Amino acid sequence: MGAVAKPGTAPHRVAAVDLVGACRAFVHVGERGSFTSGAATARMSQSVASRRVAALEKHLGERLFDRGSRRAHLTPFGRELLPAARRLLLAAEELEHEAATARNRPLRLAVPDLCPTPGLARLAADARGHGMMLEVLTAAPAERPHLVRSQQVRAALVAVPPDQADWSVPLGLAQVARPRSPRRYLETLRPRRTDRKPPRKVWLQPEDDVPHIRDPLVRLRDALGLRPAQLAVATSLTQAAAEVLASDDLLLCTPVQAREFSLHWRPLGELDLARTFGLLAAEEGDAARLRTRLGAALAHCLGAADDETEETEEAGAR
Repeated sequence: MGAVAKPGTAPHRVAAVDLVGACRAFVHVGERGSFTSGAATARMSQSVASRRVAALEKHLGERLFDRGSRRAHLTPFGRELLPAARRLLLAAEELEHEAATARNRPLRLAVPDLCPTPGLARLAADARGHGMMLEVLTAAPAERPHLVRSQQVRAALVAVPPDQADWSVPLGLAQVARPRSPRRYLETLRPRRTDRKPPRKVWLQPEDDVPHIRDPLVRLRDALGLRPAQLAVATSLTQAAAEVLASDDLLLCTPVQAREFSLHWRPLGELDLARTFGLLAAEEGDAARLRTRLGAALAHCLGAADDETEETEEAGAR
């Protein structure tokens, strides 16, 4: 079974993983009093158990068993070390349990509250296919970065300027009536003295109340001579859509959203606007995993996957 180092000599070091395996063989053989029975309990062959015990004896510099008979009798040294070996095995099992728990712990992701339920379901299903448990939390634009900073979620889809975006979704104007032109110009909303109805408004969703979308629209509104109230921010997508469905107002939205409300969508004539998103995460590794494994599902959830289809359908309907 190999030579055992003499007492007082420096023991030969065994790799940590081998030390756990060797202690497992030592504990089970010591408790059973037999290499055959102990090896079976430890789910290893007798020869493997024998080699591991021998390696441990070499590592510790003393014999653990007397091998003068068919039974494996613990030496006084072996009896002294058996409790410590049991504790090491328990610690190793606890480590393995914690590792399994960490692997299966859901990754909490904050997403825009405008993401449709089917898209979120597809996102969670795709995550499982990549070995990830994803827990999705919908939240408003200003709330999502805070959720990451306060460690309530591990990552969030946040609004970012176009030059920092991972995903981009074109924005345009949608209305109940079908427009005649291929683009919708804000200048056509300029109030006239002969108008008897209130000026038509453009409704923004909370998701688009961000500087790189709101500010260009405000500048354009002022340059065209529109009234301040003609650019309004709704409290929710539901409110914005209701205002448009009940009037001649327009909704700033994506092609997918226009389809959901049976509205007719056109790109803006004066501006090229897009809803642009990036990933904010406490650990860059989480952001990289989400981009690599779930990039397509995230794009679909945000409405970025169907843009060309929507525009083609609109063009064909004109």
